[in-house]
Amino acid sequence: MNKSLEAQWEAARRMMVERQLATRDIVDERVLEAMGRVPRHQFVPEAWLEEAYGDYPLPLSDGQTISQPYVVALMTQLARLTPRSRVLEIGVGSGYQTAILCELAAEVWGLEIVPSLAELAAERLRAMGYRNFHVRVADGHAGWPEQAPFDAILVAAAPRQIPAALVEQLAPRGRLVLPVGEWRQRLMVVEKRPDGTCVEEDLGAVAFVPLVGRRADAS
Repeated sequence: MNKSLEAQWEAARRMMVERQLATRDIVDERVLEAMGRVPRHQFVPEAWLEEAYGDYPLPLSDGQTISQPYVVALMTQLARLTPRSRVLEIGVGSGYQTAILCELAAEVWGLEIVPSLAELAAERLRAMGYRNFHVRVADGHAGWPEQAPFDAILVAAAPRQIPAALVEQLAPRGRLVLPVGEWRQRLMVVEKRPDGTCVEEDLGAVAFVPLVGRRADAS
């Protein structure tokens, strides 16, 4: 290991946390610490390595992206995870968000529709020492019903409408965090009350790749 290079990556990661996250509205200390631990540069394509800690998304294969660090931190914070949380992630992509979730939750189930991305992400996460995750190739609209209910569900791509299956798979007090929309996307949080009803919160405009697969009805 090149200690000098690792020190440079660590400094870049620390700067990312201090300038892009802590100076904005990321206030959850556990989220900030996780973002400071996970080496984002190990999840980006080699061609974009120098941009690994930039304040913007980066391209992956098959038209997919690795989300902007701020967006990863914000969605994670909105999920309100505890060390006991069971989490479903839709759109594993590079595995970066998965790693952040593994740092904060008890167990993570991830769905990715692109087989090559799913395989590479799982290999990368295992090589990094994570053991509390499961990845499979599947259409995210349907969720992972046999593992439900989940305390949190995070979706890294935008469906046209909120998939009813994902709402159904939330545990009481569980939170679904996702972008919704085709041309004008909004970041939404759906929280399930103990009586089974849900409350939706609109947190403003965002831009994500579309959630590919079958079209789901709104909840």
